[in-house]
Amino acid sequence: MTNTPFRRSRPVETSLSRRGFLVLGAGSTAAFLAGCGGGKGVGAQPSAGGEFTGKYTGPPVTLDYWNGFTGGDGPTMQALVKDFNSAQKNITVKSNTVEWADFYQRLPAAANAGRGPHVGVMHLDQLATNAARSVIVPLDDVAEQIDLAESDFTPAVWGPGIYNGSRYGIPLDVHSLAMYWNKDHFEKAGIGEAPTDAATLDEACRKLKSAGFQPFWMPNQWPAHLMFFSLLWQFGGEPYAEDGSEATFGSAEGVEALSWMVEQVDKGYGPSNVDIDAQYLAFKNGQNSITWDGIWQINDLEAAGLDYGIAPIPTIGEKPAAWANSHHFFMTKQAAEDGNLANASKVFISSLSQESGSWAKAGMIPARNSAREDAAFTESPQAVLNDYLENLHFLPAVPGLGDITPQTVEVAVNEAVLGKASPEEALGKAQENATKLMQDNLEKFGG
Repeated sequence: MTNTPFRRSRPVETSLSRRGFLVLGAGSTAAFLAGCGGGKGVGAQPSAGGEFTGKYTGPPVTLDYWNGFTGGDGPTMQALVKDFNSAQKNITVKSNTVEWADFYQRLPAAANAGRGPHVGVMHLDQLATNAARSVIVPLDDVAEQIDLAESDFTPAVWGPGIYNGSRYGIPLDVHSLAMYWNKDHFEKAGIGEAPTDAATLDEACRKLKSAGFQPFWMPNQWPAHLMFFSLLWQFGGEPYAEDGSEATFGSAEGVEALSWMVEQVDKGYGPSNVDIDAQYLAFKNGQNSITWDGIWQINDLEAAGLDYGIAPIPTIGEKPAAWANSHHFFMTKQAAEDGNLANASKVFISSLSQESGSWAKAGMIPARNSAREDAAFTESPQAVLNDYLENLHFLPAVPGLGDITPQTVEVAVNEAVLGKASPEEALGKAQENATKLMQDNLEKFGG
């Protein structure tokens, strides 16, 4: 199992741990504000480490490396770190691996107190917030010195790593929503191919229902809002303004997207009240036939021995699109202000980036183009999504969105799917609340 998606933890062991990410409310944002701009970049301080040559030639150093890979992705990252340490003479990487919820709560205070990591991994949609808090530092010099550029990565994941004109993250992977289906159910229902659009999905669901299966459980909580974002983009809408000034998910496109989700419940394709992870657990146990969830579920399904298929989510709207996130390497001032630690961190980031093809074993899609040619990826289940990368969408680099989405979008989707409010009413109220919170954040973060 993996726990890749920020704000949710292990997808199977307990819904509470996944729900634990919701505790990171607006209060935690305000608590760790420490000036805007993200601080000086790596190399901006006088360096005792000398000019970076691509290798580390300084005295022995220990790098504190923080990440949240506590699930099925953990062993793969541990192996990469172990291999790196074995290949180095004067660099030792010490991993501190904690649940993502604890990670994002602890990181700002630890970094600002000088007790944080030197290098770490965080989700793309958290870079802007932590840059604005001065928790992490710009990496423009790092990208240049380790010879990484936009052409080395899938374009969709390189641009969002920039906040306020500076780069704060080096991409490791891409992880997105996908569609899973039970091959045995499909065969018994006489369905030969995976659905690709609204019509073929509905036809498949009707056949599955007629064959005695529950086709498609629509959740009212996680990952329902990720499904909503995907559909919103498919219908041509945007969730938030790029400049962080307002929420726009309550548009006509948003209403159309959420209305489609509600219709799946009305058609009786699954229960009317599907709580966190219930739709995934049902799929894993053979209770339903189709589910949309993240590719972080791949290793768990493989371990369960389920005969499943995986493909991009169907195009329900006017164009293909799906929500995605990404893990990015970051550095803190604890490394940036020490030449030796900075150079050692660059070597570590460069090495793991070069070896990121092996990271596909964690169920991820390597962000680096060359890594996606590695057999570890090309022979993986998620390789079927390689040609879909250009259709993936990321939330804009706006500080504080991680706190706003659970308070607004997730609430609206929940109310509509449960029939407590119409899609128009739910989204309208949530959009108004989100815009107010975003305006408050512009003041807090100096937007």
